[in-house]
Amino acid sequence: MNPLLDFSGLPRYTEIHPEHVSPAVDQLLAENRALVERQLSVAPTWDAFVAPMEDANERLSRAWGQVSHLHSVLDSPELREVYNENLPRITQYYAELGQHEGLFKQYKALAAAPEFAALAPARKKIIDNEVRDFRLGGADLAEEQKPRFMEIQEELAKLSAKFEENLLDATRAWSKFIEDESELAGLPDDALAMFKEMAEADGKSGWKLNLQAPSFMPIVQYCENRALREEMYRAYTTRASEFGAEALDNTPLISKILELRREAAQMLGFDSYAQVSLEPKMAETPAQVMDFMNELAQRAKPYGERDMAELREFSATTLGLDDPQAWDMGYASEKLREARYAFSENEVKQYFQEPKVLAGLFRVIETLYGLSIVPDAAPLWHEDVQFYAINDPAGKRVGQFYLDLHARDTKRGGAWMDDAITRRQTEHGIQTPVAYLNCNFTRSVGGKPALLTHDDVITLFHEFGHGLHHLMTQVEDLGVSGISGVEWDAVELPSQFMENFCWEWDVVSHMTAHVDTGEPLPKTLFDKMLAAKNFQAGMQTLRQIEFSLFDMHLHHDLAPGQTALQLLNEIRKQVAVVTPPEYNRFPNNFSHIFAGGYAAGYYSYKWAEVLSADAYSLFEEEAGSHIGGVLNPEVGHRFWSEILAQGGSRPALESFKAFRGREPTIDALLRHNGMA
Repeated sequence: MNPLLDFSGLPRYTEIHPEHVSPAVDQLLAENRALVERQLSVAPTWDAFVAPMEDANERLSRAWGQVSHLHSVLDSPELREVYNENLPRITQYYAELGQHEGLFKQYKALAAAPEFAALAPARKKIIDNEVRDFRLGGADLAEEQKPRFMEIQEELAKLSAKFEENLLDATRAWSKFIEDESELAGLPDDALAMFKEMAEADGKSGWKLNLQAPSFMPIVQYCENRALREEMYRAYTTRASEFGAEALDNTPLISKILELRREAAQMLGFDSYAQVSLEPKMAETPAQVMDFMNELAQRAKPYGERDMAELREFSATTLGLDDPQAWDMGYASEKLREARYAFSENEVKQYFQEPKVLAGLFRVIETLYGLSIVPDAAPLWHEDVQFYAINDPAGKRVGQFYLDLHARDTKRGGAWMDDAITRRQTEHGIQTPVAYLNCNFTRSVGGKPALLTHDDVITLFHEFGHGLHHLMTQVEDLGVSGISGVEWDAVELPSQFMENFCWEWDVVSHMTAHVDTGEPLPKTLFDKMLAAKNFQAGMQTLRQIEFSLFDMHLHHDLAPGQTALQLLNEIRKQVAVVTPPEYNRFPNNFSHIFAGGYAAGYYSYKWAEVLSADAYSLFEEEAGSHIGGVLNPEVGHRFWSEILAQGGSRPALESFKAFRGREPTIDALLRHNGMA
């Protein structure tokens, strides 16, 4: 049997090969299209009409999801070829569904039928979402317009895939070998060991550098060699641009993606793509988003300017850098942090062994929600991958998840969560959910456990928050189960919420052990970390605002003839305190908005941070009356039942108010960032 067509359990990753992809897609598309035709003449009820459609589309989603996942984590020329061959066919199918007038009529008939009132709220929400999505998918378009609209969707899918591939290939194309260790002065021992292992893997002596995060970040943060920092910075910030191979330049792709998104939006009757993007989100208009970001910028700008003035003064008086440049920022900031707070990121890193961090993370989940996390068995795509089950107190399975934590050449950058299987009711009972959790951390070097920076720990908690949102849902209907159907600007609430626990002593003290001595992190060192928590928070906030405003203006009111880079430079003049060099090509590697789901939605990180900070403040308020501090199972179960369990079955604002008892406010976010 084709392993991609087996939906009886977990994906069979050890058996999936590129030659399985096209036959599976052929069969599923044929079955689904035949079903669509049959569904046009059935009664517009949930059981007769909606349920078979959900079943069929779930099978396609699960099969293609496995292919897409492998394309992200274990890329190969053969897999890439079949992925790109079939992506237009998948895109075409969903575009056909989205503008299928007959299906649209069936959903509208169901929404207007007497049966609708008797449906459970989750099912009503699914039908309302479907009607909205049909309109956004072009179902209301005149027949002569539909072929063009479909062409646009297919072309956008191809361009986004190409954008990500260009970035991966450009990242992979650059490397540098160092023979003289003095050129790497200042680097931590584990980074040097990793670079030496990378060189040895290529059969060479010395040290090998590349542009993956575990290599790039230590250079710009610790390396005393300013020329090398600039060389690496230039290579990193010009990836997939005109400064490299022409075939990998994302500049023309950016223009074409924006042009096609604008055309599609106007066909649907919107002025801009940003308006289309906001239709299923909490925020109502581009103006509302920009007002929110500008207000935040106004609050953060004085703090950012203060941060920058301090950094410039320190650079000049202590480091001899009278005019620090972009490639000096990470290095100078680390030196200033060390001078001000008497610790370094590298010192802290020695305490965060990956296995110990995972145990500490699992302890938080087990304490808050009364669950247990245990190793489990599954077919895996790589030897680095781990697999776990989450069980309730009675030993009943709640969900399962894969952990793929380490960087490699065949894996795209960044960190992300994705769903493998979604919770739902089936004829055989409850189908328990399964999640993928992916990061790009440094792997074990020299026989020692892999070490994480505190930022890595925060990233891990963040992605796990997304995972819990998917895994702990109690909804039994596919379309609004877990993260499905959740407004995009609220989907970061559970992930950012989890980050807060990384700053709690009772949490951190249980997940540290020095890699050499086994001693836990000293409280004195943690206190220094806490004092430094909001170090340069103004600058970091302004950076997020810069990206968010760029994204929103790009998709709403980009001036005719203006390039993405020109727009970004304009926004930087308004909000940024760090001006990068002229050659910086940030838009060319901004895959969140050109290859991910964040187009006209990057603001979601800050929008949801207001919600997450305010939600966490209830744990803080109740901590004084609970012996376990913020690890309060009573508040935890309330967060589970009102936020995590609800999935997309009701508006996110309703879920927030049910948990918090009021509307969200910005106060907790400003306080958490030291900008109150």
